[in-house]
Amino acid sequence: MSSVPDPADRVESLRRLAGFREEFYACLTRRADALFELTDAVLCVDGPVDSLVGLSLAAEHRRGHGALYDAVNHGRLEPARLRRAVAALPVPLAADGRIVLAVDVSAWLRREAHTSPDRLYCHVTGQTRAQDQRIPGWPYSIVAALETGATSWTALLDAVRLGPADDETAVTCAQVRQVVDRLITAGHRREGDPPILIVTDSGYDTARLAHDLRDLPVEILGRLRSSRVMRLPAPTRTPTTVGRPRHHGPELRLSDETTWPQPTHHTHTATSRYGTAQALAFNRVHPRLTRRAAWINHTGPLPILEGTLLRLTVDRVPSGHNPKPIWLWCSTPDLTAAQVDLLWQAYLRRFDLEHTFRLLKQTLGWTRPRLRDPNAADTWTWLILTAHTQLRLARGLTHDLRRPWERPTGPTRPERLSPARVRRGFRNLQPKTSHPAKAPKPTRPGPGRPPGSPNRYRAPRHDVGKTIHRARTQADQQKLKG
Repeated sequence: MSSVPDPADRVESLRRLAGFREEFYACLTRRADALFELTDAVLCVDGPVDSLVGLSLAAEHRRGHGALYDAVNHGRLEPARLRRAVAALPVPLAADGRIVLAVDVSAWLRREAHTSPDRLYCHVTGQTRAQDQRIPGWPYSIVAALETGATSWTALLDAVRLGPADDETAVTCAQVRQVVDRLITAGHRREGDPPILIVTDSGYDTARLAHDLRDLPVEILGRLRSSRVMRLPAPTRTPTTVGRPRHHGPELRLSDETTWPQPTHHTHTATSRYGTAQALAFNRVHPRLTRRAAWINHTGPLPILEGTLLRLTVDRVPSGHNPKPIWLWCSTPDLTAAQVDLLWQAYLRRFDLEHTFRLLKQTLGWTRPRLRDPNAADTWTWLILTAHTQLRLARGLTHDLRRPWERPTGPTRPERLSPARVRRGFRNLQPKTSHPAKAPKPTRPGPGRPPGSPNRYRAPRHDVGKTIHRARTQADQQKLKG
């Protein structure tokens, strides 16, 4: 180490990184030394992680390849304690000082793993010429805190594997509730702070999320399909009106401009990336709920969930394609013009999560191992999330080891380094942090299976898909009861 003392902020960052590594080691309950060194190998190996066994050749992994596979398949950790340790770290804030959480699902595809249980048909695009495909795999629901500005960094906070018997919306609601509770317990949000913003894509039921999380200090912002039909507030009832009171007003078809009312706000924002961004806001717009799908078992009258409908249009997109309008729905019924601009800008930051997924899969090797047990996949997933968290903590501590053909980031702005560039210099930083893992003891491998003896215990084969059929209509519910 250099004899020149580090600045105070660098010392504090090193202390925080070392403390998190100590807490991470304490969360490992079985095969702790091997799992800890395996995570260091993921962070320090040169280039992308192409295979699991290749990590055993890294200098940071002092054990053999047999111990590596044994640690992944039989190692255990405490997810609850590790979640609390991650939530206790600093969380990025948006431009208005609030926490913005993005929720999305990323699939670990396992096409030919017929002996792996709990596989589901995962929706993927870009695999072939077809627009959409359903490929067997393990879907993971991931929650991350988004930053502001031009960056690809996100703070991964939680990951939950969706099983065959799970209701995706119910799992997402429980996951978001636990993440918000941990953030509040850690002191990241106090009384009087702006509510936490939850950003989702079009595959989520934003109305269900807003209803189930209504007791939390959160706002829901989700994208809507352009074919949706929303409802305006019911007209005011006059004393001479006869009949049952109306609950819904006229229809607002997103694809039919003639059904749009006068917008409450119309903003114009000049951007360097998209040109002029125009946002239309329609306050107090709600979806008309029916007793099907997520609301089929709802007791009592169906709620009227009023919110703000946003329509965002831009002049151009970086891909050069024809930009299409984006429809968003926020659970807050009345928004100001300044809040409208902050909301659509926060939604555009959601695409940073796609960069994080690509980093996890292509660089850190999240989906590279061919594991059979889904519990081992969960352990490996948390190791990858922990590795990404250490990269975030080392963001301002590493030096830019730039290739001659790469664009320089500037010597005075180390925080501008991408996660892959920070990982490139983590090997030089790793000796300066804590190393709680113990050195391996000398031993020799067991005899294994005798030569020439076949495997008498064949692994069972498992079907793909849901194991519980949930009724989506009243007719389906009657069939299940009958």
